[in-house]
Amino acid sequence: MTESTGHVLDDLAAYALGSLEPAEQERIERHVRVCVSCAGHLGEYRGVVGVLPLALAPVAPPAEAWTAIRAELRARDTAAASTLRRWLPAMGWLTAAALAAVLITWNVLLHTQLAQYAQGPQVEKLARRPARLIILAGAAQPQASARVFAAVDGQSGHMAVTGLPIPSAGQVYDLWFLPKTQAAAQNAATFSVDSDGRAWVVIRLPIPLDDTRALIVTADPAGSSTPIGPPLLEAVHWR
Repeated sequence: MTESTGHVLDDLAAYALGSLEPAEQERIERHVRVCVSCAGHLGEYRGVVGVLPLALAPVAPPAEAWTAIRAELRARDTAAASTLRRWLPAMGWLTAAALAAVLITWNVLLHTQLAQYAQGPQVEKLARRPARLIILAGAAQPQASARVFAAVDGQSGHMAVTGLPIPSAGQVYDLWFLPKTQAAAQNAATFSVDSDGRAWVVIRLPIPLDDTRALIVTADPAGSSTPIGPPLLEAVHWR
């Protein structure tokens, strides 16, 4: 089966997220140029990726991110002021006033961007790093799905969820890693969803993915140390 006739559906989500290696990315690009079906699916994945930030809850950025952003703003402010001091003697006052207005506007925009970094999507963009993508499909909840982005450091990640109903009173949703051994399931996150059935969840990886046979999401009593309900979402394959 050739690349122009065989489909690459399993790789399209990772391509849309920009998480493929360069050689794999080029392979997908060659394929979608000649495969109308996969090109259509890629457009759908890109649409999903485009709305993923809407599921983010506001979070505080890491302290080091604030430090780096403030340092960058101070450096730009200093450079702008220095440039203005050098140019003022050679410029008329009207021109200088116009330049000052531009610099003030630019500075306001920079500080506005700094304030926006406290809102989830921008923080995620700052923290973006290579990750493995795991897609959880609906099991007991066919209309639901989730995407787990597991950092290559094997310790942390994020999960975007859509289509789950608000859990019953006294219950929460849990993400579980099921080991390949007979060991007990390991909890990676506990979460709820908003009125639209969406959530963006910070997770920890309790065991390496290579030692995991499945990821499941269940609805359990709050504080449960083991899966109680049936799998609502499940993934058993990933790269």
